[in-house]
Amino acid sequence: MWLTIAQAFGMACGVALLVTPLLILLAPAWGAVDKPSPRKIHASSMPCIGGVGIGLAFYLSLWFSGQLVAVDFWGLLAGGLIILGLGVIDDLRDLSPYIKLAGQIVAAALVALSGIQVEFITHPLTDGVYALGLLAVPLTIFWIVAVTNAVNLIDGLDGLAAGVSALAALVLAAVAWLEGQLAVAVGAMALAGGAFGFLRYNFHPARIFMGDSGAMFLGFHLAVFALLGLSKSTTAYSLVIPFVILGIPLLDTMFAVVRRLLSGQPIFRADRDHLHHRLLAIGLSHRQTVIVIYAISAVYGISALALSWLATPRAFIVLGLLAVGTIAGAERLGVLRLKLRPSRYRS
Repeated sequence: MWLTIAQAFGMACGVALLVTPLLILLAPAWGAVDKPSPRKIHASSMPCIGGVGIGLAFYLSLWFSGQLVAVDFWGLLAGGLIILGLGVIDDLRDLSPYIKLAGQIVAAALVALSGIQVEFITHPLTDGVYALGLLAVPLTIFWIVAVTNAVNLIDGLDGLAAGVSALAALVLAAVAWLEGQLAVAVGAMALAGGAFGFLRYNFHPARIFMGDSGAMFLGFHLAVFALLGLSKSTTAYSLVIPFVILGIPLLDTMFAVVRRLLSGQPIFRADRDHLHHRLLAIGLSHRQTVIVIYAISAVYGISALALSWLATPRAFIVLGLLAVGTIAGAERLGVLRLKLRPSRYRS
């Protein structure tokens, strides 16, 4: 089992390492270049189609590991290809956010209709299990679309989205393995391997960006693997664990939505008040900011693993400490403030 999981990670990482340099060379000719703007950190044009390398690494790894046919993954595969294609078009043509949202809903609906759904929830105090019935499909679609966009929103610094996604995928693989779901563990490890291989060229100073093709692809698959990894779990905190694993992108997105609603701005309008902007504003360098967020993601990941096997009273304590730490950190950084004081970002 471990050999299969390790091979999936190694192959995906190797493919990403080999393919990404080719994309760096080809992207300018294709017009897949991210140009500087007032709301962006980078000061020069950058190839931005790294998601193609991540996607290719992921699919080849699953193919050669034999896990594409191990479970009924047709919804995952069809939806993933739609997301990847949508992202590539956006990297080349700048699609309307509403067109991207419609495409994300279609991809998520395919996953839900294939049978991958949030079918029940558990009560953390009574261990009661409650079937969702007709709510299963819309809640599944909402979850997948939300996570897809959450990862896309944190893709604002070199190596940030790739590293956070890789860490989340590793935790998802561990949780799936604990639940006895080999195919899901292999899939999550393949996703982690693709992200880690790409990170070699994306960590600061980056030579290529993943673009929407990469950020949406990672977010989509993280959302689906979170559902698959806990689809058979009836532990008290099975509903909470995916939120904890994906804590950084989900919380940053939630804070961004609240912040924009309070200021009367459209929720799709980009700003410079995300977590990484706040850390830069207090004087951290580019690399320091990314490493700090990696560390926070690791804490969330370790907490998720603890929740998956601790008894309810201890798990409740872990969750409470995590919630208090999150609220205190958000207050300290002021991620809900509507204005960011001007600062000089250091690289």
